[in-house]
Amino acid sequence: MRGTGGRQPRERSERIRLTESPGRRGSPEAKRGGIFTNMEQSTLLIVKPDAVRRGLTGEVLRRVEAKGLRIDEMRMMRIDTALAERHYAEHQDKPFFAELVGFISSGDVVVARLTGEQAVPVLRTLMGPTDPAQAPPGTIRGDFGTVITENLVHGSDSPESAERELALFFS
Repeated sequence: MRGTGGRQPRERSERIRLTESPGRRGSPEAKRGGIFTNMEQSTLLIVKPDAVRRGLTGEVLRRVEAKGLRIDEMRMMRIDTALAERHYAEHQDKPFFAELVGFISSGDVVVARLTGEQAVPVLRTLMGPTDPAQAPPGTIRGDFGTVITENLVHGSDSPESAERELALFFS
């Protein structure tokens, strides 16, 4: 058959059925050929003060959108100390807590609610490891970061963290 590489042309398109995953009531997932894939999720992105000061906000947002994540809400703000302490509450007993709070509240940030297929791990991969020295080229931190204490961006590390963090910034 000319133009089909010897394959028979498909007569009908494959369909994706939405079903409910057992044990997760009300959480629809797409089922295709017996394999479940996650549906859309939301996550928090913070473009930190160092990136805002360096004029990298547009580049960060360009990469997020190019990756296929949708910006549902966004605003520029200054995070006060009380909000910073609530945001980083899980690190309260760590020696770097005061430095985290001081840095995130040191200047303007851009906060955004991002939504898309597997948004949490997709954003984490796009950002790269926390330490820019360990971040590979092609990631935000690998391309633009220099020191671990000023690492340009924050992204939720789990769907549960995303829910908690989004409530802090978009309630």
